[in-house]
Amino acid sequence: MRPFTFAQANDVETAVQELTSHQNSKFIAGGTNLLDLMKIDVMHPEHLVDITHIALKSIEDTEEGGLRLGALATNADTAYNEQVEKRYPLLSHAILAGATGQLRNMATNGGNMLQRTRCYYFYDTDTPCNKREPGSGCSAINGYNRDLAILGTSEYCIATYPSDMAVALAALQATINVTGKDGERTIPMGDFHRLPGDTPHIETNLKEDEIITSIDLPANGFRSHYTYLKLRDRASYAFALVSVAAALELDGDTIRQARIALGGVAHKPWRIPEAEATLQGQRATAENFRKVAEAYLEGAKGYGHNDFKIELAKRAIVRALEQAVEMEAKS
Repeated sequence: MRPFTFAQANDVETAVQELTSHQNSKFIAGGTNLLDLMKIDVMHPEHLVDITHIALKSIEDTEEGGLRLGALATNADTAYNEQVEKRYPLLSHAILAGATGQLRNMATNGGNMLQRTRCYYFYDTDTPCNKREPGSGCSAINGYNRDLAILGTSEYCIATYPSDMAVALAALQATINVTGKDGERTIPMGDFHRLPGDTPHIETNLKEDEIITSIDLPANGFRSHYTYLKLRDRASYAFALVSVAAALELDGDTIRQARIALGGVAHKPWRIPEAEATLQGQRATAENFRKVAEAYLEGAKGYGHNDFKIELAKRAIVRALEQAVEMEAKS
């Protein structure tokens, strides 16, 4: 690990000032991703700003009837929060599907939004990687790419974004609240992460001087008909090959509203509102679910080892929606 300087911030304003007054600075909270990357020299910030003492750990109601998750609340505290479990069980289940208990006890909600890809070549500093070193090339496209993206890829990068929490937040249409030198602003969850294009090293639309302060959940948590389906190589401590956050509002067997977000298949949580809308007014049948699954995977491209993920994702969407229909008996 390379040498770095360190400062502690007790409020958002100081944190932003510390970040912007030093070159190559990063915020650190739980450090469950950043420290690993520093140890293997994938990331080498020159200055770290400890934000763990800022009062951003609360989980509280919003005036709009939703719930605000503090950026520094841990994943564990969020998943087991009484209001999250009761009103947003999809989010609770998604968080608990990720990492391990020990990591969830340290990882923060804001940090979860900013975790970086687990692409093998990103972690291997002896191989070219446009995400790690822009312009060097993408080793994964012609390399071993079994776990990597099939949607939204480019000739510069086929990495996937690994968060489980973010997939549920995308389905719930959460918003991210941030603060920077120019003040506060809100970023819709669907606009927070970027597709790789020709700049895969720029992973979010968060400005360099901004800090995530909280995440807002809307009033509708789809608490009756939901599921988070995560398909992976082993039952725990494994990233998704494909994951699906599915949420439905039903009137009998008729779909009033549908939400679907995919993980493990793209550079960001993958959601197509136009495809979801085709389910409105339709019966909740496997046939209709297969139609929306085909729409979600339109344009998908495999790179050899990950070709199987296209069909796997389609089947996962159908299965997740069927499970969401059946969830009523458990709600």
